[in-house]
Parts: sequence; C-alpha cells; structure tokens
Amino acid sequence: MKVLHTSDWHLGNVLHGRKRYDEYEQFLDWLVGCIRDEQIDVLLIAGDIFDTTAPSNRAQELYYHFLNRVAEIHGLQVVVTGGNHDSPSLLNAPKPLLRQLHIHVVGAATPDISEEVFLLKSGDSLESVIVCAVPYLRDRDIRRVEPGESIDDKMTKIQEGISDHYRQVWTVAQSLRGDRAIPIIAMGHLFLAGCSPNGDDRVRELYIGTLDGVDPGSILHGFDYLALGHLHEHRKVTGSPWCRYSGAPIPLGFGEAGQEKKVVVIDLPEEGTRSVREVPVPCFLRLQKIPGTISAIEQTLRGLCAGEERVWVEIVVESGGTSAGLQSRLHDLVRNSPVEILKIENAALTNAVLRAMEEGEHLGDLDETDVFSRCLDEHGITGGDRDQLITLFQEILVAVREEDRYAE
Repeated sequence: MKVLHTSDWHLGNVLHGRKRYDEYEQFLDWLVGCIRDEQIDVLLIAGDIFDTTAPSNRAQELYYHFLNRVAEIHGLQVVVTGGNHDSPSLLNAPKPLLRQLHIHVVGAATPDISEEVFLLKSGDSLESVIVCAVPYLRDRDIRRVEPGESIDDKMTKIQEGISDHYRQVWTVAQSLRGDRAIPIIAMGHLFLAGCSPNGDDRVRELYIGTLDGVDPGSILHGFDYLALGHLHEHRKVTGSPWCRYSGAPIPLGFGEAGQEKKVVVIDLPEEGTRSVREVPVPCFLRLQKIPGTISAIEQTLRGLCAGEERVWVEIVVESGGTSAGLQSRLHDLVRNSPVEILKIENAALTNAVLRAMEEGEHLGDLDETDVFSRCLDEHGITGGDRDQLITLFQEILVAVREEDRYAE
C-alpha cells in the first residue's frame, strides 16, 4: 500500500486582501498528478481543508472538483478529517454520497467510535491498511464540565480525553486487524508538545491554556504512522519519521515565506521494508518578506523587478521610515512589474507610536482608528486635514470589512 499524507489546505485563504484561488487550483492539479505518478492507494487529508467554517462558493468548488477528479483514479481511497477551521456539518453533509466514491469523511468526533476506523483495501491486490480517522477533538467531545473545576482540572481532563479517544480507536483497529499483519495509521489535528509553531504561523490555539501541547506518548500507542495536521511547517515529532505534520502545501503568510512545502508518501509493502518519503510541493507564487532601511529595500525591489518571477512582497521599514510619500514611492518602483507589494509595515513609525502610549496601555487596547490617530500625531497632522483623514480612514475600514464579509 502507498499512502499520501497532506493537510492544512485552508482553501479560500486571503492574504492581505488578495484571493489565492489560482494558487490552490495549481496545487490541486499538481496533487492529482502526484497521486497518479506515485500510484497512491490511500490519500489522507488531515484537517483544515477550508480556511473558515463558512467557505466561499469558489473554495467549495475547488474542493469538490478535486474529489471528483481523484474519484476517477482506479483503486484510490480517500480519508478526510475535519480541522479546527472546518465546519463539521459542512464536511459531513455529502458523506453518504462521497462514501460511494470511496471517499470517507469524518468532520467531527462520532458517537460510535467505530465510525472513525476504516479497513481499506487496495484496488488490485489483497493489501490492506486500517485508518483511524480522528478529527479535531473539540472540548465538548472529550470532557464533561463540572462545577467549580479549575483551569488545571480542565487541562488535565482535556489531556485525558484526547488520550482516551486514541486508546479507543486503537482498540477498535486492533479488533479489526485480528491476527493479520495489517498496518494501522492514525490521523490527528492537534498540537503536540515539543512542536512549537513559528512566530507568524496562523495556527489557532487548540485549547486555551495548553501551552505545551498534548504529550505525544499519550496517543502514539502502536500506530505504524501518525498523520498529523494543524501546524503549517512540515516536521517530524520527537524526531520519528513515523509521526509527523505534513504542513500546509502553500505558504499561508509571510512568516512561512521560504519554507519548503511538502506532502508525505508512506510505502507499506506486504513484504519488505516500510519507508516514508517527503515529496516537495512546487512553489506556485513566491512570497518574500523584505526588512531593512528604505535604501536597502529599494535595492532588493529593483532586483526582483528585473526578473520575470511573480512575487508578493511584505516590506518592513526598520529605520528612516517616516519620510513623506513612502508608500507611493515604493509602489511606483514596482509598477508594471511582476512584483506586487501587499503590505508595508513602518516599524520605525510603529515604535514611535508605541513609545507614545500611556503607561499601562497596551496595543491590544487600541482599535484601528486609535492607531491611525497616533500615526497622525507622529506626523504632526492637525486641524481640518486630520479630521478629513480620519473620516476617509473610517470609510476605508467599513469598505474592507464589507468586502471581507461578502467575499467569495
């Protein structure tokens, strides 16, 4: 059996207002080709298929079009589990229909634990694999709330609930396997201890207060492979090739720029040595974060503009960044080139605003208009010009929020 592990697609992701459907379409085209070329028997998608619980029509279209295409691949079976960004009811709605296409969906924890365990057979042989399709486990799925319990009590119950859930699916899988030499794979969408996300990772905390994550030893049991989702960077857990996060297939923010994205192929032959192999995902649109002085940033931008590669850029001006017309100056520099500036962060101005904050005040206490007002203060803009700029800024805020609400 050959198994492909992927996760955290986040279909519908928008980066600084830019929709990314073209990138996703290219990735899914590539993935179909990879499944064919690698002669994959089982495809595992370990959560966060969509970026939000209410994905746009276009995001759903990409998902179902992909499933329709892979359903035509002879012998392929697909297992999809829900992540913390997904709507369980949306994923589960077409479940009976998809099962006829050999696509098994577990959007949320099931009342009958056996419904999360599948015995899958390859199309042209007697080879089999058992998949324990554990989705993102919500608080209500794994613990009972009791009056007066402390935060520590809650955390202990969450850890115990997750461990117990994996113990139950392991028991069901063992019962299915009997005395046969069938490999057992578990899926999961959670944060394991020792796997800290990078500073810009868009991962949402799974459980409030679980800063150290779930103990890997509490869920590993005897699984031959643990296919994880939730963290966006590909990594092995405790150094083991048999327990890993596949990572997101495209960079979801500039904090992930430069990461090599991957899917994982697990080869489980009936006889011989089992192996795990990483397959790099092509970069469909380059992201680059450019920090530095204005002069250094301009030099880097000129170099990028001289090339033909399409690049989205985030700029962080670290010094000398309060000069008038900075935004228009940088945008003019990349005009009519394959380079597009998505964000300009004026670190020097931000630091000045922070220094101007009153004692005991925190940035999180300010709304967008408060921060904009502090920027106007830093530039010495007063009187009628100030009032007009604040009014225009608030109109832009309303427009952006409305666009986000109704964006497809």
